[in-house]
Parts: sequence; C-alpha cells; structure tokens
Amino acid sequence: MDTIETNIAAIDEDAAWRAVLARDRSADGRFVTGVLTTGIYCRPSCAARHPKRENVRFFPTEAEAAAAGLRACLRCRPDEVTREAVALAAALRLIETAEAPLSLEALAQAAGYSPFHFHRLFRRATGVTPAAYGRAKRARTMAEALNGGTSVTDAIYDAGYSGPGRFYEDAKGRLGMTPSAWRDGGRGETIRWARAETSLGTMLVAATAKGICSLSFDQDEADLRARFPHATIEQGGAEMAELVGRTVAAVEAPARPHDLPLDVRGTAFQEAVWRELSRIPPGESLSYAALAARAGKPGAARAAGTACGSNSVAILIPCHRARRGDGSPGGYAWGLERKARLIEKERGEPRLDL
Repeated sequence: MDTIETNIAAIDEDAAWRAVLARDRSADGRFVTGVLTTGIYCRPSCAARHPKRENVRFFPTEAEAAAAGLRACLRCRPDEVTREAVALAAALRLIETAEAPLSLEALAQAAGYSPFHFHRLFRRATGVTPAAYGRAKRARTMAEALNGGTSVTDAIYDAGYSGPGRFYEDAKGRLGMTPSAWRDGGRGETIRWARAETSLGTMLVAATAKGICSLSFDQDEADLRARFPHATIEQGGAEMAELVGRTVAAVEAPARPHDLPLDVRGTAFQEAVWRELSRIPPGESLSYAALAARAGKPGAARAAGTACGSNSVAILIPCHRARRGDGSPGGYAWGLERKARLIEKERGEPRLDL
C-alpha cells in the first residue's frame, strides 16, 4: 500500500481531474480514475457520469487500482488500454520493418482485432490511417536514401514501392520538391523570400511554388541558403505581396485558423505531432509527453520535443503550444519571450512589446 500511495502522489491530480472532466482520450493509459463509492476504476475518457471529486483517487496503472480493491469499469474497459497499446506498438513495428506495403487485413490480424476495429483504433491513436502511416514511412525511407546519394530509381524500390508510377502517385500533392531536388538540397527548386515587420519582430517568409517552406524570425537570406544550399534563392517581388500579407495577419492573430499553403514534410511521427499541435485550442498548451501519446508513441516525449524543434514554419504550425510536463515552457527556436507572447496573444492578454 505504501508503494501505491507513493505513486499516486506523483500524479498531478488537478491536471488528472481536468482530463477526466474533459474526457480527454490522450490521457488514457497515463492513469486510471478510481471511484471509491462504486469500487470501480475507469479510463479518463470514460463516458459515464462524472463522480464527485471527493470520491476519486488516481492510480498510475490498472494493476495498482486492482491491488487497491477496485474492479474495471464494464463501460470503458480500462483493462484493454494496455492490450491496445501493445497491439498498436506491434502494428507500428510491422509497418516500419515491412519491405512492402501491408494490407489492413494483415495488420489487423497481427494486432488481434477485426479490420474495422483496428482501423478505428489506429486512427484514434496516431491521427492517420494505417495506409497513410505506411505511405509516410515509405516517403521517409525514400528521402533518407536520396539524401545518402542513392539514385532516384533505386531509392524508389528500396523504399518498398512497386515502381516509379506508384511512388509518384503517393507523392502527388504531398511533396513540394521533386525527389531529385530533395536529394540535392533543393537543386532545381526556386525558393522566393521576403521580410516583413510584425509585433514579434522581423519575420522572414520563404515559399516554393507549392507553399510556405520556412517562417522564421531574426534570420536573413544567408540562413535560408544554409537550409537549402542548392536551391535557387530569390528575393520575392510583387507576386509574394499577398502571401506575405496573409502571413503577417496569421502572426498577429495566431488564435485564428489560417488557410495558408504549406510545403513542409517530416517523418510520420513528426507530421502526427504537427497535426496534434494544430488541434490544441488557442491559448492552451500540451506537454511533450501528451503530444507523443496523441501522436501514437506514448513515452516518446523527447522525440515529440524534437518534432516541435523540426517545425520550419513557426506559428503556422503552433509549436509554441507545447510545454514540458512540469508546466515550464521548454524550448522555442525563436525565444521564450516570443513563445509567451504568442500564448498571451491567443488568450487576448496584453503584454509590453518585445
């Protein structure tokens, strides 16, 4: 019992209770809610009527709740959380190591679920379908091969594509730069840039024909050339005026949704983290650990932080909404003052200019 009490003390009970009230699915698997009056324990996202706060205790694991004499809720079945996590981990390993695309049926069978249930479970945990995750994995393998100097054709087959046609079908609408340009650091690609003044300082925005590939502060053309050493870098003219104006508007009102075109890519996990960042309500923040869980990799808080740091379009993908688990702001490429200012802008709170 002493061990249980020690572990319970480690849980941020106020944050846990807020997750229960919000029925936050991302909290499932991080703790369970024990209800002393009914003798059951539930997932944080359980749809049952909320108990009174004074009747609740939080346990890090299902096993510790059971050791305290509680039984699993028959409605939300918290004892299945561990099974789901193990099944998802196995499916992700299969996708990552497969030499060829796997069917939904094959993945579901390996996970021990029906195809329909597995598809729903996978999408809920990762934010993407198994097929989309597999495509992102193959694109990542392709990029790594190209960056290593492999020919485009060889890289296509090494990534598990049946042929060039299949690769270009997958890549259509997803890649801004061609595979050759990607391999050669942007060779053959034209990137136009412009600078503009904002309340957060001087902003540099750069875009390909597809969309914005970089949004930064306190940087200049030299920094852009270092990022894309073999691309044709040109200062934008009148044709960029509208795009820059819309970008400035997005910076000044970060709480408002934007429809700016983006040309950014990452690993499947990075893209899942970026997607979850965009789902955080303006003015609020989420820990790196919670982001990792929502992106399908519970426990990968450090990797989630790295994904935030890999975001090349500040504010448009709101990595300023990420924080450490202890509530501290963590890092931010453009300075913690700007990070705090962005959150306050989203909350509508006044603050002195930088």
